[in-house]
Amino acid sequence: MNAAVLAERPSTAAPPAQADAPAVPDRAVLVRAIELQNAGQVDEAERLFRHYLDHFPLDPAALYSLAVILLRRPDTPAVLALLAPAVQQGVAFAPVWFAHGTALQNQGRREEALASYDRALALQSDYTEVLINSGVLLRELHRHGPALERFNRVLITKPNHETALANCAVLLTEFKRSEDAQRMLERLLAINPDYDYGLGLLAYERLHVCDWREADALQERIVEGVRAGRRSCKSLGLMAMSDSAADHQRCAQIFAAQRYPRSAQPLWRGDRYRHERIRLAYVSPDLREHPVGHLMAGIFERHDRRRFETIAISIGTDDGSPLRSRIQGAFDRFIDARPMASRQVAELMRELEVDVAVDLAGFTSDSRSDIFSHRPAPVQVNYLGYPGTLGTDYMDYIVADRHVIPPEHHGFYNEQVVYLPDAYLPPAVGVQIAERTPTRAECGLPEDAVVFCSFNHDYKISPHMFAVWMRLLAQVPGSVLWLMSRSELSQRHLREEAAKAGVDPARLVFAQRVPRVEDHLARYRQADLFLDTHPYNAHTTAADALLAGLPVLTWRGQAFPARVAASLLHAAGLPELVTDSLAGYEALALQLARDPARRAGLRQHLAEHSHQGQALFDTAGFTRDLEAIYVAMWRRSQLGGARDALAP
Repeated sequence: MNAAVLAERPSTAAPPAQADAPAVPDRAVLVRAIELQNAGQVDEAERLFRHYLDHFPLDPAALYSLAVILLRRPDTPAVLALLAPAVQQGVAFAPVWFAHGTALQNQGRREEALASYDRALALQSDYTEVLINSGVLLRELHRHGPALERFNRVLITKPNHETALANCAVLLTEFKRSEDAQRMLERLLAINPDYDYGLGLLAYERLHVCDWREADALQERIVEGVRAGRRSCKSLGLMAMSDSAADHQRCAQIFAAQRYPRSAQPLWRGDRYRHERIRLAYVSPDLREHPVGHLMAGIFERHDRRRFETIAISIGTDDGSPLRSRIQGAFDRFIDARPMASRQVAELMRELEVDVAVDLAGFTSDSRSDIFSHRPAPVQVNYLGYPGTLGTDYMDYIVADRHVIPPEHHGFYNEQVVYLPDAYLPPAVGVQIAERTPTRAECGLPEDAVVFCSFNHDYKISPHMFAVWMRLLAQVPGSVLWLMSRSELSQRHLREEAAKAGVDPARLVFAQRVPRVEDHLARYRQADLFLDTHPYNAHTTAADALLAGLPVLTWRGQAFPARVAASLLHAAGLPELVTDSLAGYEALALQLARDPARRAGLRQHLAEHSHQGQALFDTAGFTRDLEAIYVAMWRRSQLGGARDALAP
């Protein structure tokens, strides 16, 4: 956002450092102010703009140029006050409406911002900055069609505009147009090979459709970039490519430093609150029909209201689901903060005097980690939604267990690690499994053959793991691999890979969508063995399988995402299903496939322990353990001690 450009040719003479403005300014004063602003002499430029506006209060070029100065300060209220008269008069100058929309967007007034951007576009339909800003805003509002249209309008006149290309590609993935998205990203990288996170976006999108072309080389370049401190990949995408906790930390630090730096104006400054109950706030976009919602609903309901006052800060959509209603009813206070800007949310949390604030999303879809960058609470916790460090110095703790983050890995986490005694993942008891089990025929499965199951997202299926699965099918006659992919492109790629491995593609069975999650979970009963993925394990999916009585086989890796299934299996009393190498994983899978009696024994173990106090199924006990951690954190904050004084 630059100063206004006037129709007149400005003087080429160097302006004085301190220009004396005439009592009644003429156009030359405005030209000189713009020159000063472009030369970086902002204070003197502001003085001249204000002097000029004293005499010409509706001059659009002066208003816009001064607004730019105020927006960069930033002083959003001053911008809105400055532009109010011109807006009321309906000034016909697109940059004024652009500045007005930007100020409103900064305040979280999204619909009003869009209206101002639309006024700017009505005056100048090809205004690139307005198209970009409004496209980003529409994307945040999940109006993906109109957002894509605005970015495409930029590309009509500026086909190599990097921001428009990147945003178009991301939106195309939302419309499941993966091949178009990949072409857009390839074009972007041809223009700028170092575009921020571009390489990671391409690799991650290919993983989402099981397109493994050049996968090893691409991922090697990404990891090399992360280790060199470059923005080669976002941290969540890297988790599907790397099994290094050190790489995950470095990637998160790079991402957080750029996107979510610590605020220069923290809201909480050491105050000690005196509340009868600890004020506990959960911040999440997923308080709805979502795995996080299912996992946490029982915890929310079981919090001890004598000790905790619970507050929900919802920053995601209201899907109108029964689960949303259930979650709303579980809190003392439920705040729909989605329309609010991040700073406003943080200010509200400070006004509420939140003692302990828990981020349930981290760097995942629709999250807003910048809320925590403003330090709204004395204790700030990273938990559940994101399996790794956020790489910042303003998140105090990460809640884990000794399996997902062993003591020797603490150095890979910016937060202090605190341990739950069993599994860090809440007990998977939020949904009742349907009593009726569909037949194998109804599921498209063979009646008398081993059914390997892996109901994971496509991006978690790595080439090296799929190769193991194909070798298993080759060695277990008649067996099939039951997958969840709903993407025709993914299914096509997986069938092609099976054929390359010498396996009949028909032995890949893809589960169809069912309306109710209860019926989906019941299908697990028809599988014989759940095969976990690596380097990004099944998390909630593995818990679902165990709850349904299906044994899970995992390869425990080196980073948090690759150790979650091992944590769940220890909590379920089945550590023998945890392997520590790819070869060990393959060997045990083959043994289990050939030993129906052993598989039956594992199922019997899960059936006998699912309601007998096993940690994996004990919601009440889990809640008490989690509360004990919150109390310890709160006490440390009350004593004013360093966060590292809280022993894990």
